[in-house]
Amino acid sequence: MLTKRIVPCLDIKNGRTVKGVNFVNLRDAGDPVVLAKKYADVGADELVLLDISATQEERDTIYDLVKRVGEQVDIPFTVGGGIASVDKVAHILRNGADKVSVNSAVVYKPELALEISKEFGSQCLVVAIDARQVDGHWLVHTHGGSKPTELDLFDWAEQMQEMGAGEILFTSMDHDGTKTGFACEALAEMSERLSIPIIASGGAGTKDHFVDVFTKGKADAGLAASVFHFDEIPVPELKSYLLSQNIEIRI
Repeated sequence: MLTKRIVPCLDIKNGRTVKGVNFVNLRDAGDPVVLAKKYADVGADELVLLDISATQEERDTIYDLVKRVGEQVDIPFTVGGGIASVDKVAHILRNGADKVSVNSAVVYKPELALEISKEFGSQCLVVAIDARQVDGHWLVHTHGGSKPTELDLFDWAEQMQEMGAGEILFTSMDHDGTKTGFACEALAEMSERLSIPIIASGGAGTKDHFVDVFTKGKADAGLAASVFHFDEIPVPELKSYLLSQNIEIRI
């Protein structure tokens, strides 16, 4: 059995790590390079860096920051935000990232997923999906969650798997920052329909929420931000607890 992964997420805006609730009301959480090194040192399995305003501001992601993080950490890290071409993916990987996360760009150009996976391998491609429930249906949103689409979450995840995604990073906008638990029912359904790993994001507030996301939600990785940034749940403490609950985890 593959071990479950603990993945701190650094949302980057204006060169700083920020965190909000339901994608709004952002507050400063520190220097992303310092935080990245801390997480690598204390046993995080991977990191995700998301330039959360790159797409809305129609600019490139933060290449210099990617390079500085790459010089400080020895664990895999994924970079997302404003990535809309194979050339940008190449630039990010050259600067030290192990994977890229694409979201809005593949909604508007689905074949981009195929292009990236063919050029660099599916192991490099994480397709991020931001979704919330609208009239009982999970609908995909783009541009940092600000623009709704008509795409069904589960159908879209399946399509991206078919087009070469190596992983799906699913963020429940309804749960984001609320600390009330992950969207385990949706995650379990997604797990039944996909054969690639699923990273769960949105709602982590307690150590038991991680137990739930790995058992009830059947996720392969649990991603969180504020509970790690503000030392509410130290990564080593979380890993020890998960082991005590018979969750296969790296130590």
